[in-house]
Amino acid sequence: MIQDKKKHIGAVNLSRAPAGVPLRIVSIDGGVGVRQRLFSLGLHIEDTIELQSQAILRGPVLVRNLASDTCVALGRGVAQRIVVERLDER
Repeated sequence: MIQDKKKHIGAVNLSRAPAGVPLRIVSIDGGVGVRQRLFSLGLHIEDTIELQSQAILRGPVLVRNLASDTCVALGRGVAQRIVVERLDER
């Protein structure tokens, strides 16, 4: 699957996204291994997610997939490869 490298207005990586607001996964900036790992965890492009919490400094981030209501802990390096945009649902 080839991803479109267009710039999305207001898009940030997941580690810089605000907590507690709905976010849409715009792209995954990583190799095949990173994408397969995230797909196996249930995170796909165009999914709606919510950042639940971030550990202080360099710890993991907790992400909830709003469609399947599952939570996944991701390392900070992986979170930086996920590009999201804020949804204006709330």
